[in-house]
Amino acid sequence: MDLDTVADELYGLRPEEFVAARDRRALEARKAGDQALAKEIGALRRPSLAAWVSNLLVRRQPEEVQPLLELGEELRRAHRELDGPQLRKLARKQSEVIGALGRQARRLAAQAGRPVGEGVQREVEETLHAVLAAPEAGREWAAGRLVKPLSSTFGFPEADEALLEGRPMVTEAKTRGKAEETAGGRGAAKKRGAAEQRGAAEQRGAAEQRVDELAHRRRLKEAREAARTAERDLRAREKEAEAAGREAEEARDRVAEADERVRALRAELHGAEEEHRRARTDEQAARDRARQADRAVREARRHAHTTAAEAERLAADPGARGR
Repeated sequence: MDLDTVADELYGLRPEEFVAARDRRALEARKAGDQALAKEIGALRRPSLAAWVSNLLVRRQPEEVQPLLELGEELRRAHRELDGPQLRKLARKQSEVIGALGRQARRLAAQAGRPVGEGVQREVEETLHAVLAAPEAGREWAAGRLVKPLSSTFGFPEADEALLEGRPMVTEAKTRGKAEETAGGRGAAKKRGAAEQRGAAEQRGAAEQRVDELAHRRRLKEAREAARTAERDLRAREKEAEAAGREAEEARDRVAEADERVRALRAELHGAEEEHRRARTDEQAARDRARQADRAVREARRHAHTTAAEAERLAADPGARGR
């Protein structure tokens, strides 16, 4: 038994089964004399419901893992290169893929005996957005051992940094490279000078365009952040409502259980009362028989006393035998 094997086993269980199984494995490790392993197992945290569903998707649909990671690489590359047409194409694909995987994850949870609601599905989809945005998140998700949902960042940081640093776009660099390759022969210096002037003008125009793009992206990020904050607040309220619903359901279960116990106790009490009545009746009958037996004993005693006295009288008076 090692930590990886135990972790793979535990994070494949439903959340409500996790703690008991973890404690049992930790106890087995302690009994085997491996205190360090027991401590590591005991430190494993139970996954949230959304994290468990995300792990379930990885475990039950492993063929979906690599395509999603590759889509994330394509999206990050398109953002770095500011490739608009490719970004629009991949954005549509991203929306379709994540929506389909979110619904599939919800179906898998139901098949595993733990149906979930739309709130959990949204947390799973947010985890998938995070997988697309950051390779570290992708590796963490692909391991199938999430403890809590992953949070996606807005936009792709690589593209924002390129704008902030004023790095040229790939298409711009290619254009300048082609211009330099064609420069040569007679009048090369004049052409280079003109090309440099055009390049400087293009750079100024590109810089202005990048500033505008950066301002637009910042406004867009702020708007998205506000929307995401509102969505997080909505999810928090939904979680509270879901928790309250679970508590109400658990309370109903406890009431039903208590009602069942009351019915059982009432039936038991009724049986005990019937037994008590029968016992009182039997007791009365036994007392009556005892009184009758006492009277019979007294009668027998008097009769025995009388006959014994008569026998003694006859024995004391021999003449009485002839009379």
